[in-house]
This record gives sequence, C-alpha cells and structure tokens, in this order.
Amino acid sequence: MSKEEKLLKRKEILEKLNDIHHLYCEGCFVKSTFRKEVGKTYAQSFCITKCTVGEKIKRYGEMLLTVSTR
Repeated sequence: MSKEEKLLKRKEILEKLNDIHHLYCEGCFVKSTFRKEVGKTYAQSFCITKCTVGEKIKRYGEMLLTVSTR
C-alpha cells in the first residue's frame, strides 16, 4: 500500500470516527449521568469497555494503528 493510499485510508477512518462521535457520543445521557453520579474515570471506562459505540470506536482506533504512515 502506497503512502498516498495509507493517508486516504487514514483520513477515511478518522472521518468515520468523527461521525460516530458526533452522532452518538456528544450529549450522551448515559455518559453524563455516570460523570455526575460516579465520576469521570468510571464514565470513560464504561464508554470504552461496555458501550457498543465505544467498542466500535476502539476497533476503528486499532485500524488506524494498522495503516500507520510511518
């Protein structure tokens, strides 16, 4: 895969991540409730490990690592 192809793939993944975050995570009631009641660390941990959207974001992050431009 050429450097240009990697950059395009990386840009595509980043756009998908941004879309997902904007659509599902901004203003998330569950996250804001956990932040208020339990704390920021717990809310973030919940999003990463138990939320289906967080799991999807994590998979895209792993994809970013595989198409590194270095």
